[in-house]
Amino acid sequence: MTQEQIWQTVLAQIKLNVSSANFATWFANTKIAGLSGGVITVSVPNSFSKEWLEQKYKTDILKILKSVDSSIKDIEYTITPQKKIFLNNTVKINNDEQLGFSEFERDEETNLNPKYDLDKLIVGPFNELAYAAGEAIIENPGEAYNPLFVYGGVGLGKTHLIQGIGNKIKERHYSKKIRYLPAERLITDVVNSIRENKAEELKREFQTIDVLIIDDIQFISGKTKTQEEFFHIFNALYQNNKQIILSSDKHPGSIPTLTDRLRSRFEGGMIADVSMPDFETRVAILKQKSEEKGLNISFEALEFIAANIQKNVRELEGALNKILIVEKINKRPSNLDDIKKQLKSIISVKTKVTSVENIIDKIIEFYSLEDNNLFISSRKKEYSKPRQLAMYLLKKELKLSYSQIGRKFGGKDHTTVMHACSLVEKEYEENQKFTQEVEMILERIYS
Repeated sequence: MTQEQIWQTVLAQIKLNVSSANFATWFANTKIAGLSGGVITVSVPNSFSKEWLEQKYKTDILKILKSVDSSIKDIEYTITPQKKIFLNNTVKINNDEQLGFSEFERDEETNLNPKYDLDKLIVGPFNELAYAAGEAIIENPGEAYNPLFVYGGVGLGKTHLIQGIGNKIKERHYSKKIRYLPAERLITDVVNSIRENKAEELKREFQTIDVLIIDDIQFISGKTKTQEEFFHIFNALYQNNKQIILSSDKHPGSIPTLTDRLRSRFEGGMIADVSMPDFETRVAILKQKSEEKGLNISFEALEFIAANIQKNVRELEGALNKILIVEKINKRPSNLDDIKKQLKSIISVKTKVTSVENIIDKIIEFYSLEDNNLFISSRKKEYSKPRQLAMYLLKKELKLSYSQIGRKFGGKDHTTVMHACSLVEKEYEENQKFTQEVEMILERIYS
C-alpha cells in the first residue's frame, strides 16, 4: 500500500467508531507526511489537533496502522497549516474527496457542512419523527419545536439531520444568523472565555445567533462551568424565540451529571429519537451512498451488505469505503464474491459474545458512575438502577442463575436478584425511554 492508501484505511476505520462531528473536528486535513525507521509522521493542521490526537486517539490509530503494516512501531505528529480555496464563502480543503470525507468542507459563517443536504437524507420509520420536526422548524424557526432534541446511537445520521436542517434554514431564511458547533468546541470556547475573562463577551456573541445547533451535547456532562454558562445562553436564546437544536447519544433524562435545570430545558421542546433503519431502508442508504462514491455495486451485493451489517449507518458506509479502497488498489470493480471476502472481517464479529466484565464495564461507562463502581451498597437511584439493570442483563444475555448473579454482587440473596430482574423487565416493557436506553447499552456491549 502507498502511504496515502494506508492513511485512508486508518480514516475509514476510525470513522466507524466516532461521531461525524468528532471525525470532522479532529481528523480533517490530516495525512501521512513520512515513514522512516518504523515511525510514521502524520501531518495535522494545528497544535490543538496535534494535542488531541496524541492524548485521545494515538493508541487506536497505532493499532490500525500496525494491522495494515507490521513494520510501523510508533507515530508522531507534525503541524502543517492547510492551504484553502475560497469559493462563494465556502472553505474547501484540497484532496478531501478521496473517500467521500467531505466532512472537511464547511461554511465559514455558519460552520455548517454543505455536504449535509436534507434532500439526500433517506427517511424511514427510524428517523421520520425527527425529520418531520425538522421540516416544521425550517418553515418557522423558533416557533415550532423549540428546542429540538434529537438522540440515538452512534452513526445513525443525527449529524446529517441537524446540519441538513441548518442548511435548509440558511437557504430559506438567508437573513438569519446560524451557528453549528460540536459540543467539544462549545466546551473549549467556554473554557477559553473564562481563562481570558471574556465570559460576558461570549454570551453576547451567542445572543446574536438566530439558530444554534449543538452536536453531541452529552459531552457537557460533568462540565459544571460549561453547563452553567450554556444555561444562560440557552435561556437568552429561548426567551427571544431563537431556535435551538441539540443532538445526543442519550435521552436528556439519561445524561449523567446534567443539572436538573438544563435537563428540564432540554425536555421542554420536542424530543425525537433516531434508531437503526430496517433492511429495506439500509439497502436504499447503501444504494445512494454507493452512487455518491462512484461505486457500481450490484443490487444482490447491496442486499448482502444490508443483511449482514445492522449496527448503524456509519458501519454501512465504512463497508463501502473498504470496497472503494480495494477497488482503487486492484484497479477493477468488485463482484459479490470479492465483497464477501473484503467484508469477512467486519461480518465475522456479528456473533454476539460478551462477558460479565464487559456488561458491567459498559453499564458503568454509560451511566458515568463515580469511582467506576457498580457494587457500592447504596439505594440511591443513580446506583440502584444500573445495578438492577446489570443483574437483568447477566440473566438475559449470559443465562446466569439468580444465585450466580447474587454471588457476583456481594452474596445477595437470589430473591433480591429475582426482584431486580422483575422490576427491570416491567420498566423495559412499559417505559419507551428506558427501552431505548437498554438497547443503546446492548449496542455498546456487542460493538
